[in-house]
Amino acid sequence: MTDINVEFINPFLIATVGILKDMCQIALKVEKPYIKNTEFADDSILIMIGVTGEMRGQIIIALTISNACDVASKMMMGMPVTELNDLSISAISELGNMIMGNTATILSTKGIGIDITPPTICRGNLSFTTSYAKNICIPFSYENKVIMELDIAVKGES
Repeated sequence: MTDINVEFINPFLIATVGILKDMCQIALKVEKPYIKNTEFADDSILIMIGVTGEMRGQIIIALTISNACDVASKMMMGMPVTELNDLSISAISELGNMIMGNTATILSTKGIGIDITPPTICRGNLSFTTSYAKNICIPFSYENKVIMELDIAVKGES
């Protein structure tokens, strides 16, 4: 299993913080990254996006269902979201597209070309195993509580 180059992490952080600030008026704080087994609780919603090109792997944006509803509500101009239905799932899915699209743009300015897959939304008690790359988990907090995490399991092509 390969270690991830720290140069690959910062574009994900910049894009995530920027998109949540611009689209949701949420000022995220980046918490301490750590290596994580990819296991998620019953109340999780995951946005999974594959990465190909000069970097390959998987990105998972994980939120609790409650936090996903809050983020979807903010994305939809304050429309109350109390459950994850087709409209709110679409908003959360688009959040993943925006974060990864911005990440791809930032990486391209560093000479790293990537493509992303359409987001896949998963719910519930899940675990994934990867032998391809270590999974780096970066929690993000807002108002002193963790509201989402970014799980990055990618490596650069040699």
